[in-house]
Amino acid sequence: MAGGWARDGAVNEQIEASIADELARLKARRGPQGESLTHCAECGEPIPEARRAALPGVKLCIDCQQERDRAFQARGGINRRGSKDSQLK
Repeated sequence: MAGGWARDGAVNEQIEASIADELARLKARRGPQGESLTHCAECGEPIPEARRAALPGVKLCIDCQQERDRAFQARGGINRRGSKDSQLK
């Protein structure tokens, strides 16, 4: 049953799209995978053996990773795919 201007199934499509977006975001942040690099992918400095052993698949040195972590902006849990009904309220 549709409500307002929404067509049948529109609410479920919005929920599924929001879930798919969040899953894609989480998969992207899953962490390093694959072969570890011996030198940082950004600055070229050597990555210590202890770091490579602790984090298999690491690509960045500690300094570059800390800089990237500081730049990360957590996004709010807002449904950006809201229906026209929700935008009118």
